[in-house]
Amino acid sequence: MTAPPLSATLVAAAVRSRRLRAADVTAAALHRIDRADPDLCAFLEVWPDEARRRAAEVDALLDEGLPQASGRPGRGPNDEPLLLAGVPVAVKGRYGLRSAGALVEAGCVVVGATSVPGPGTAWQTWGLGTRGRTVNPWRADRTPGGSSAGAAVAVAAGLVPLATGADGAGSVRIPAAWCGVLGLKATNGRLPSADRTGLAAPGVLARSASDAALWWRVVSGEPPPPATALPVPAVWSPDLGFAAPDPGPVALARAAVERLMAAGVVRLVRPRVPVELADPGPAWLALRAAGAGRPAEGAGAGLDEAHRVRALNDRRLAGLFGDAELLLTPTAPTAPHGHDGPGDRYSTSLTWAFNLSGHPALSLPAGFGGDGCPAGLQLVAPHGREALLLAVAREAETRTLR
Repeated sequence: MTAPPLSATLVAAAVRSRRLRAADVTAAALHRIDRADPDLCAFLEVWPDEARRRAAEVDALLDEGLPQASGRPGRGPNDEPLLLAGVPVAVKGRYGLRSAGALVEAGCVVVGATSVPGPGTAWQTWGLGTRGRTVNPWRADRTPGGSSAGAAVAVAAGLVPLATGADGAGSVRIPAAWCGVLGLKATNGRLPSADRTGLAAPGVLARSASDAALWWRVVSGEPPPPATALPVPAVWSPDLGFAAPDPGPVALARAAVERLMAAGVVRLVRPRVPVELADPGPAWLALRAAGAGRPAEGAGAGLDEAHRVRALNDRRLAGLFGDAELLLTPTAPTAPHGHDGPGDRYSTSLTWAFNLSGHPALSLPAGFGGDGCPAGLQLVAPHGREALLLAVAREAETRTLR
């Protein structure tokens, strides 16, 4: 692991006040990438010339004084000045820059595109950078998770404080858990997405809840939320009623829940109906194939069953969120596997239910297993309650020791 950079929140404040210059912050980030990426393979492409040019533009805007009209360069949402001034950001994949307009307008400096699984890659938990396979920064013989593989590695290794992701089945939350950072998936359909199936939603990888909340303010345009009343009522489920997670990740996630309870962040409640979702895997696969234009033989019956499972789980989740504001689970059912693949185990078994249902979800670092690799605690909230997830994550960071 390399030394972490300043947080996005601190960088932006320092650049806006001119205690730091965006050009110097960018140069430092590019130096970290140049030094560490030959081993990590977190990047597909690095864009030093474009990054330096954008950093110079940010510095010039600040030197000359911010424009006064909302929507002009140098303004953030709600007419706020450069919320991400000078913050180095990495985008997921070669086409990630297309969806980063709000970040650029808010003053961030995009330094490059992070690795994703390459063509023909057997497992979505792999990443393939320019220099080779992407490695977990805690153990090079283990995968970082995916498909936002390089994004999680770049943040965990301190190359950048923020990286964008996209989560179609757990592609933000799983690498966040396995690399020991925070990963947020937005409510499906709340932010623009190029995914035709409707299963994927934009997300972010960050080192802190405050940084993720800053990203959320920029991309959503929402003002800072009011304080959240604590403790937040929550339901714990180790398996969602159908999965078979390994004991290690379950124990780490449950220990994180106990810390949150002891700190007064959450209180566990017993739902009127036990948490027993139908396995979303076959439904997810059928909907994905149909949305991508690859329906299999007998797809009509498969889609009928997929819609039945989705409706059933939606009803059960609606009942659960009538009793509590949060659902807590392990993020991934296993520890990070080796680069030869996970075998028959789906790393998505605890995450893709919420791509099917559309609920926002966040993976919070939950500690380290005996193999030295991180694990995550997944927080799921009602639709549109990203602010609640971020508030709980912030309180968790403030009140507990990970």
